[in-house]
Amino acid sequence: MPSLSTLVDNFNDSVIGPNWGDSYGGVTETGGRARVPLVAGAYAGYQTGRAWTLAGASIYLKTPTLPAASTGTDVGVHFMITSPVAGTGIGFKINRVTNRLRMQSNVDYFDAGAIELAYDAVNHLWLRLREDGTNVYWDTSPNGSTWTNRRTLATPAWVTAAVDQCAVDLFCYRDAGVTDYAEYDNVNTLADGAVYTAAATLTGDGAATATAAFAAITGASLTAEDQLDAQARLTAQAEAALTVDSDLGAEPAGSDTGDVDFAVSRPTSGWVVSAPWR
Repeated sequence: MPSLSTLVDNFNDSVIGPNWGDSYGGVTETGGRARVPLVAGAYAGYQTGRAWTLAGASIYLKTPTLPAASTGTDVGVHFMITSPVAGTGIGFKINRVTNRLRMQSNVDYFDAGAIELAYDAVNHLWLRLREDGTNVYWDTSPNGSTWTNRRTLATPAWVTAAVDQCAVDLFCYRDAGVTDYAEYDNVNTLADGAVYTAAATLTGDGAATATAAFAAITGASLTAEDQLDAQARLTAQAEAALTVDSDLGAEPAGSDTGDVDFAVSRPTSGWVVSAPWR
């Protein structure tokens, strides 16, 4: 059950979205708005498929661009919620010939009890339709935030009977006069941001000079002039405990001369005996 409260479009992508699949009469999405041409004797409009529900819903938008009356006697800008029955619907009509804002609940394309106001381009810039389970309301606003109720009507039976069968029709018509257009914008949104793609020619006031800094990264092969040999040095530390056994004895006969031979004789010439042997 798609509520009309969930239908949102700010028309900023330059493409007619899939929600407006029943659009007709050469409409375009131009400059961030839904543009509807007014060609003498022809109808044109942005229109959704019949898959929406007005019951318990609210839908609002603004009409920033309106056509001139020119030489026409019937020049109108419409914002309608239509039922599956032809000619039955609820909405607004801005009559550019009489400059009147008409709030209507049509059956067979007409509402004998419709309410009309002198159209004010500022205070009636935004238009809203809503239903609360009891009544249908027509509201206007200068900014999309502060609303003034202009008409209240007991909810027609078709609103609840036509669940998932209603359509939004933003259409225009002129019977005569110069071709021009109307524009609709901001369906259920105040956001108007967008990303635009465009070509541009840039002109500089001065010439910019860039100084390049050269940086190089190179690889290198390294060749040794000599061969380095490593020799290992082994250092060891050890501890040892030494034990000496010794027998000390005294020679009673005096010095041991057993291993020494002495020759005793008179001095011979040629020998010099120094101290202490003198």
